[in-house]
Formats: sequence, structure tokens, C-alpha cells
Amino acid sequence: MKLSIALLLTAGSATAFAPSSLVQSSYSRHLNLATKSVFCKHSALCMSAAEANVAESADTDTTTTEFPPILQELREVAMRLHTREQAPREGKAEEPKKPAEPYVPTQADYLQFLVDSYVVYVALEEIVNEVDALAPFRNSGLERTQALETDIAYMCERFDLQRPDAGKAGSMYAAQLKNMIKSDEDVPEFMCHYYNFYFAHLAGGRMIGKQMSKLLLDGEALEFYKWGENVNG
Repeated sequence: MKLSIALLLTAGSATAFAPSSLVQSSYSRHLNLATKSVFCKHSALCMSAAEANVAESADTDTTTTEFPPILQELREVAMRLHTREQAPREGKAEEPKKPAEPYVPTQADYLQFLVDSYVVYVALEEIVNEVDALAPFRNSGLERTQALETDIAYMCERFDLQRPDAGKAGSMYAAQLKNMIKSDEDVPEFMCHYYNFYFAHLAGGRMIGKQMSKLLLDGEALEFYKWGENVNG
């Protein structure tokens, strides 16, 4: 698992899985494409990407940190997507209007999030298994489809819910991923999405899982958030 996470971190490098000349000319374009979400604002799928950023607001250290060029580029793009509330020192995005009454998710909402996440993970895993250049990421321990199948069945049975169809956001994003790779030259663009999606759930996603567990599941932990070993090391 730790080797898989190291590979995932390497995927954020400007020279991962592509000739240097290809990446030098196209990496910025790929990075921008990866940060243009196809998710609807109110989609349950947005929870992971939006809430994962909240953790950064807890970092109040005023010391200056130097980042490698590729991480600095990623950070600058990320900060354009943060609000001042999420990242007090660097956030640039406009603060959304807060509703008069705070939104409280239901078990049905959470089930929809799991179903939407499932179709995206199916697409990611199918692509990794079909594209030779992505062979290092096969059977990595990062796979989530089986865990999500278990959790979806559990939610339906425990709360007497019908399994919903995948929502528009999940279906559109899965389709976009499947149509992304036409040749090896498209792998860097795909890896931007792969990196962002998996790390969102490895980091902020686990925080969301704990919150939803307390709010909706009486503290029960879903299989989706179990990785078989400590992923913080």
C-alpha cells in the first residue's frame, strides 16, 4: 500500500509517465483541465472535493515553506479554488452565499454519494487495467469498488433504501474519464484526475467519512474508508 501511495505522489510530478518534451508543453493545460470540475454545485459528489479543502484552514503556521516547482504550480491553482474561510492567507475564490438554514444530509443523500463515487471508481479501475502505461497502479490496494459495493448494500438494507441510479455528475465524470485516453500522450492528463480523485478520498475524504459516520450511522465506519493499514505513515 505504501508503495502505491508513493507512486500516486509520483504521479503528481511533471515528468511522470510521459516524455519530458510532452509534459513541458502540455502539463499546464492538463492541470487546468483537471481542476475544471464537471460536478454540479449541489451534487453529493462535490462533498469530497469541497470538504477536503477545509482541513487546510486549520493550518495557522505563519512560517514560509518552499515547494518544488511542480508542487508550487499545483498549490497556486488550488488556492484559486479556496475561499478565504478555507485558506485565510491564500484563498482567492469568492465566498459562497450561506443558506438561511444549514443543510443537513440524510442517509439517502449519503447513499447517492456512494453510488456516484462507485461509478467513478469503476471507470478509474477499468482504465488502469486496460492501459499498459498504467500497469504500476494495478492491484495497488487503492481500489475502492468492492468496498463501495459492500457499503451500498449495507446502506440499502439498514435504512430500507432503494439503490439509486448514478447521478448526472458521477455519470458524466465517469464518461469523461473513459473517453480521455486515446494514446499514451493522454496519460498525463488522466493522471491529474487520478491523483486528485484518489488523494481527495485518502485525505479530506476520510475526515468526511468520520463526520458522516457520527451524523448518520451511529458511529459505524464504512468499508470505503478502511485501507487495511495506516495510510498516514
